[in-house]
Amino acid sequence: MDIYFSRFYNGDSFVLFGPSHWITLGLIFCLALTIVLFRRRIPSRWHPIIRYGLLATIILSELSWHIWQLSIDNWTIQGMLPLWLCSITVWSMPMLLIWRNRAYFEWVYYMGLIGASQAILTPDLSIYGFPHFRFIEFFLVHGAIIIAVVYMAAVEGFRPHIKYLPWVILITDLYWLFCGLINPLVGGNYLYTQGKLPTPSLLDYLGPWPWYLVSMELIGVVVCLLIYLPYALMDDKNKQSSIFI
Repeated sequence: MDIYFSRFYNGDSFVLFGPSHWITLGLIFCLALTIVLFRRRIPSRWHPIIRYGLLATIILSELSWHIWQLSIDNWTIQGMLPLWLCSITVWSMPMLLIWRNRAYFEWVYYMGLIGASQAILTPDLSIYGFPHFRFIEFFLVHGAIIIAVVYMAAVEGFRPHIKYLPWVILITDLYWLFCGLINPLVGGNYLYTQGKLPTPSLLDYLGPWPWYLVSMELIGVVVCLLIYLPYALMDDKNKQSSIFI
């Protein structure tokens, strides 16, 4: 059992878009799709149970990562502070899953989905392939973030509004600037303001530092618009239907 928690894992290394990666992505996608398709069949009395279950999964997974890093003497201020986009999402999730804050949903719908989706598509897992603890914990926490957003939108009726998107981008940019100021002080690379990932990622196609930061901003805006598109189409359809009533 210790081998699955070892720092120096001797099992299969993680392979980007290898079989275990594809299967895990498929499971997350199928679960999200199931929630959307059967959203009206989920009894309201189950809603708090699902929300608290998702929150427990997210928080406990994140905590287990920190405990594991401490146990293998690998916890550092340079990489383990809760400054990553997904870490911020993890620790702010009570605002969505307990207090059901609709203003927070505006942010997490865009940034939570973008951050977690990017993470599961291009994970920084190095030697930790399935079934190592790090592989399971990584996909569990990021997958649960995606499922939580999908659940709140599909089942509990939360939705983003395009008029708030500029505020979401502004807040995220300010936080990005904050990380850019903090990184030189702690020797970190939170939100990749100091350099690219050591493993293959989208950043590899966006030019050298610091120009890839501009590309990230532009791509982020485009992706935000794309994931808002279903709501734009739905609103347009409802608007046209009302004309003929």
